Amino acid sequence: MAEASKTASLTIDGQTYELPIHTPTVGPDVVDIRKLYGQANVFTYDPGFTSTAACDSEITYIDGDAGILLHRGYPIDQLAEKSHFLEVCYLLLYGELPTADQLEDFEHRVTQHTMLHEQMAFFFRGFRRDAHPMAVMVGVVGAMSAFYHDSTDITDPWQREVASIRLIAKMPTIAAWAYKYTIGQPFVYPRNDLDYASNFLRMCFSVPAEDYQVNPILSRAMDRIFTLHADHEQNASTSTVRLASSSGANPFACIAAGIACLWGPAHGGANQACLEMLEEIGTVERIPEFIARAKDKNDPFRLMGFGHRVYKNFDPRAKVMKQSADEVLELLGIGDNPKLQVAKELEKQALNDPYFAEKKLFPNVDFYSGIILEAMGFPTSMFTPIFALARTVGWISQWKEQISDPQLKIGRPRQLYQGMTERDYIDVENR
Repeated sequence: MAEASKTASLTIDGQTYELPIHTPTVGPDVVDIRKLYGQANVFTYDPGFTSTAACDSEITYIDGDAGILLHRGYPIDQLAEKSHFLEVCYLLLYGELPTADQLEDFEHRVTQHTMLHEQMAFFFRGFRRDAHPMAVMVGVVGAMSAFYHDSTDITDPWQREVASIRLIAKMPTIAAWAYKYTIGQPFVYPRNDLDYASNFLRMCFSVPAEDYQVNPILSRAMDRIFTLHADHEQNASTSTVRLASSSGANPFACIAAGIACLWGPAHGGANQACLEMLEEIGTVERIPEFIARAKDKNDPFRLMGFGHRVYKNFDPRAKVMKQSADEVLELLGIGDNPKLQVAKELEKQALNDPYFAEKKLFPNVDFYSGIILEAMGFPTSMFTPIFALARTVGWISQWKEQISDPQLKIGRPRQLYQGMTERDYIDVENR
């Protein structure tokens, strides 16, 4: 971290303390409070850490007010339009876009690690058939440390590299097998002649009884979903991975912790909630009723998939995702699927409604990704596992960055204690 060029003054009980201010390459300045407790015997209070920077990072930058998302400086819309997921993985992991030779080598290394240890098939069978795929993924990813002992030493740069490639390569297989297991179909093994997204679709939808050809439009849409969800700065699951990592935990345990956090409906379950809302609306004719409810301050109903906690203008990922949604729906046709019919009409009416324009409640990436996954044939229970698959590279990139940080300390948030003060124990007969 560069030396602070300016300071902020904080006065407490007549005593003034000078706090360094650090200026990032882009974004708001940061007041450094690390020495405040030692000097003034006070903590800062920031529930949710929404005004606190817990780390230095060079990976992802977000400006929610302006609708900007950059990976290593590259705008997300350019990456989604011109690049593909494994190239973005390389960018996030290593800091620069690869040369042709570097990309070929990276893709080869990922492809050669897509198989799972054969004993892991028995591990899947230990779950109930009706287990949620996310429950399976948390367990299986956490168990990877029991199968891949040669890549758990976080002090060894080569083992960190091997673990990174393994996680990126094996996550589609784990997610697809979790899906196959819950629907009672046999596991489908990966194929080295297919690209990353096509391989995943084939492992999810092919069966031994017949050949399966991946449609390139669906494969491209799946690749975009992966790309647009690859990383999103210090969100809840990424912060969970970093906090777990700060204790020295192995990489598989850290990523399993991230998956567990992502499972929460306020985080990774947003696109599933969006589809459940469309199912609640039911028919196109009921859309005006639900739009009216969304405008009513006294009604708890919310239009899921519109607006974003971070993006106060528009979600820069949504434009590209909408393009993919249009392509997929044109290819497959919405037919008699009521949810997809409702989605298209809801999008139209909301975009033409002055209320939503004024409040900047535009359809976000979750709205369109849910539409695409529904059209492809995925059940809503698979939406969050696919999100976890895509976000794995972001978690790993953040994990690798943190491990190499000379300022690394075990995470230890403080608290504003509001409980009882010290009191004496009372024997049970006297209570």
